Amino acid sequence: MQSAKIAIIGAGLSGLYAATMLKQSGIDDYVIVEARPVLGGRILSTLASGQSGPELEDHASGHVDLGPTWFWPAFQPELDRLVAGLGIARFDQYETGDMLSERSAGAAPMRLRGYASSPASMRLAGGMGALIHALRQRLEPSRILTGRTVRQLRIEGENVALDCADEAGLATTMEAEHVLLALPPRLAEATIAFAPPLPERLAQQWQETPTWMASHAKYVAVYNRPFWREEGLSGAARSAVGPMGEIHDASMPGGRAALFGFFGVPPIARRTVSEDVLRLACRAQFARLFGPQAEKPVADFIKDWATDSLTATAMDLESGQNHHAVAPAATASSGPWQGRLTGIASEWSRNFPGYVAGAVDAAVSGTEHLLRLNRSFPKSLGL
Repeated sequence: MQSAKIAIIGAGLSGLYAATMLKQSGIDDYVIVEARPVLGGRILSTLASGQSGPELEDHASGHVDLGPTWFWPAFQPELDRLVAGLGIARFDQYETGDMLSERSAGAAPMRLRGYASSPASMRLAGGMGALIHALRQRLEPSRILTGRTVRQLRIEGENVALDCADEAGLATTMEAEHVLLALPPRLAEATIAFAPPLPERLAQQWQETPTWMASHAKYVAVYNRPFWREEGLSGAARSAVGPMGEIHDASMPGGRAALFGFFGVPPIARRTVSEDVLRLACRAQFARLFGPQAEKPVADFIKDWATDSLTATAMDLESGQNHHAVAPAATASSGPWQGRLTGIASEWSRNFPGYVAGAVDAAVSGTEHLLRLNRSFPKSLGL
């Protein structure tokens, strides 16, 4: 049976950053268990050609984000320091020019004076996936297990047993002294069996915490050039007609031009239409807003996070799309799970729950909590 001092469930930003901090503090006895075949979790940067994943070496200008897109250095300094420390270039979200507004069906879009975000919204060269790629490069590949879903966590003496299944359904078990949960609390509560059960109040808190991105869907269209800018448009638009309610310029400096939009159609309604129909409706909306050139992208993509079983649960389809205001408890304060399990996904952040910066914040808090719990670990991260 494989064993490790620390098991990290989830290879998104929080899981990879926690592993990086453990390594920096001299702890190499860890394993990361990821259900997806690729790393990143809800961070998903895709090449304009359609290839997705963390292979960003020579493609920094050719990526678009199908997951989170922005961060705000002015009030997320810890994430900004991480970006700088990893040597990732950042740039301002393009907001120069007018914006458009669709207020009713059949009416021509209104052209309005645009405005700049304050504080400025920033993006990363290579997309948010550049964070995943850079952190992965700092970790030992043999300590990252992909395509392996944790089905059950059970206490076995002094350890926690992780019962897993691979993509073919083959069952395996590993053991760890402590588990860091780098997946959303609601998803963990819904998909992992705990033996013995979690404390009732803790399980309820996790279940009631919405998973950020879980009800969202994004459409991205890629073009050879940002022709809307030639018309003095910023690429930003708001629509009460749909299918997208909020639209932005998604172009990469020195790379392909792109527009993206968040669907305004609820996830349950989206399920009643095929992706092909949604794609055609999105192209038609871009054509209404930005002219006939916008109806013929060189590539386009839809990512509906509500249909992703490794992100969304049935409860997420019914909940709103707002960040949860209060983070749930990340650990059990009493009972058999006390000192064995810590939540470190973005929703557990006290400062930025649901944001990319929240993944960093929660990973730091959870890892420091783990080190304080166990005297056999170093006293600090040494960062």
